[in-house]
Amino acid sequence: MENNLLYHGSAMEVIYPEIRITRYTKDFSWGFYCTNSYEQAYRWADRRSSHGIVNVYKYTENPELKILHFPKMNDEWLDFIARCRSGESHSYDIVEGPMADDTIWDFVNGFVSGKIPRNVFWEYAKFKHPTHQISFHTINALRCLEFERSEPIYDRETER
Repeated sequence: MENNLLYHGSAMEVIYPEIRITRYTKDFSWGFYCTNSYEQAYRWADRRSSHGIVNVYKYTENPELKILHFPKMNDEWLDFIARCRSGESHSYDIVEGPMADDTIWDFVNGFVSGKIPRNVFWEYAKFKHPTHQISFHTINALRCLEFERSEPIYDRETER
């Protein structure tokens, strides 16, 4: 993914992205999360605030960074998410792959907690269409992002 636009939905303009450690870990652990889907970022922004912002960044891949890419949901992806959500850290600068939506999130949590076995997870998940996420976990990774602009979503709503 070289020289592409990425989007980050938020309640505020984020000119200088940061890696924030929060109470809960996310799919790929703590990091700054973006997507290649404007619509998905719009939903993230809309969910968090009545006056959300879609931040737009130019992404330039740095081949010197340690990047993990999951082209699709598979056992390696599931195990990686399970480890991250259990609080384990990793040494990747950037991780990219499918995002567990709210329904898949429930299935992943069931798998992580041991309530559903792996084969049942895949049976449930096969009908879901995951969305895209790319997470930045180091300062060097964040340097791959160049802020382009921000778009308030409430302005877009009033234009319709």
